[in-house]
Amino acid sequence: MTTVESLRGSQKSLIRWHYLWYVAAALLVMIVAIAAGNIWFLNWVHVMSGVLWTGIDLFMGFVIGPIIRSVDVPIRQEIITRLTPVTLFLMPTLSVITGTAGWFLAVDLGLTELPWPEFGWIVAALVLVTLMAIQGLGYLLPTSLRVCFELQKPQPDGPRIGRMMSRFYYVVASQGVMQVAIIVVMAKLATGV
Repeated sequence: MTTVESLRGSQKSLIRWHYLWYVAAALLVMIVAIAAGNIWFLNWVHVMSGVLWTGIDLFMGFVIGPIIRSVDVPIRQEIITRLTPVTLFLMPTLSVITGTAGWFLAVDLGLTELPWPEFGWIVAALVLVTLMAIQGLGYLLPTSLRVCFELQKPQPDGPRIGRMMSRFYYVVASQGVMQVAIIVVMAKLATGV
């Protein structure tokens, strides 16, 4: 029996619903940070979730992505079917917490009341976070799920997977560029506009 066959035989459901407890806990921490009105705590939640989101996104796009593209389909199947259940809940949660905590932090710090052109940095952050969230939730996540479900079939359709993944890598690359751009914006905001 091959590794892939043994994986299929012992495979759990792709969607691990018990991960929702972790999502709920993370969202609760964010809510407490917002409600507490403690700038340090809210900043910590925003920065920590942003670092995780950006770091994982860049690592997946520029390290894991090229590795997955270069390995044989059975190995690719195993990597993707193990990675997707974790990222399915992790990445949307981090993006929501980063953006939400960032907005409340900007309001608490008075950054939303800055005059133009300084307010342009806030607009840039909002535009970048919105675009990344739309791409992530509207394209990357559904495509990852479709590929993962296809790879779980007894006879995966390789050409179909190839078509789905051809655009996927360009979107991941654009996410990487936007992640770097948001770091530039955040560095500007952290050092004063």
